[in-house]
Amino acid sequence: MHISAPLISVVIPAYNCELYIAEAVESVLQQQDCHFEIVIIDDGSMDNTKEVLEPYQHQIRYIHQNNQGVAAARNHGIAQANGELIAFLDADDYFLPGKLSAQADLFRQDPSLGIVHSGWQRVDFQGQKLLDVRPWQNVPKLDLEDWLRWKPVLPSAMMFRREWLEYVDGFDPRFPPAEDTELILRMALKGCRATWLKEITVGYRQHPESAMHKGLPQARSLTAVTDNFFQQPNLPEKVRLMEHSVRYGTLVWIAWYLHYTKHPVEMGEYLRQSWQYRPFAPTETIINWIESFAEFSQNWGVGFDAYSLTNSLEWQNLMKWVIGVNPQRDSN
Repeated sequence: MHISAPLISVVIPAYNCELYIAEAVESVLQQQDCHFEIVIIDDGSMDNTKEVLEPYQHQIRYIHQNNQGVAAARNHGIAQANGELIAFLDADDYFLPGKLSAQADLFRQDPSLGIVHSGWQRVDFQGQKLLDVRPWQNVPKLDLEDWLRWKPVLPSAMMFRREWLEYVDGFDPRFPPAEDTELILRMALKGCRATWLKEITVGYRQHPESAMHKGLPQARSLTAVTDNFFQQPNLPEKVRLMEHSVRYGTLVWIAWYLHYTKHPVEMGEYLRQSWQYRPFAPTETIINWIESFAEFSQNWGVGFDAYSLTNSLEWQNLMKWVIGVNPQRDSN
């Protein structure tokens, strides 16, 4: 009997994830009503990742490479995959039941789709739920403009048509840890269609070693991705006209993120950078910064203390700087 190639390849890049990778693999093995393979790219782990995976040796394809970073690991996984659909799963995350089949169904229904995205749960290092994230509530469409403005990117919650990943040559290793956002912007610019599966499908683990807890690299990378995007020639005019608003929103989000990850000096630096792109009058801009911080904190499921922020030394220095740029003459 002829056995067809797996429809879905689940690519798991792994680096020193001995504590979590078994749960990731189990969450894939428990998926039902779909055909899949599991391709694990061990990116030079120095812990017991390989030993933890030995009980699954007949259920996975384990490939070791020298440490090159997650972009290279994912690209290696794409090259090794047999499936026409690719689902990425970070080794410290896990799928919820029904994830693969529900996303694959949307691809079957619409052959023009290149990406199916979904919601996720933020969980702590033990897997206890912190917050459900339903990005489609703020971002109902997934077109280039909304990818740019909102950047609701989480690879573990996404599924891709393989031919699209190959068409754009996969992840660019120059932009860690925001290489995933850079990929999506590149795909969208080339016309890749995306849609929402409006379900929570992934446990997205928050722990001190995760990429999203590394404030300064994340900030610099996201800035570099934004610069790289807008430096491209021949952008559509409506996208070019968005540049100031996108840069403003991105810089304010980065500033909040640096506040959240306890980098107050750098927070002030990014708010200063956002000033040149502000769409508001000076006083309204300061109010917008505070309101944006409150909104981002709520979306992240964390508390926000406006009093502590505005009474901090860094904020007071920022306000002195604002006064120093002479807002009377620097109006809209």
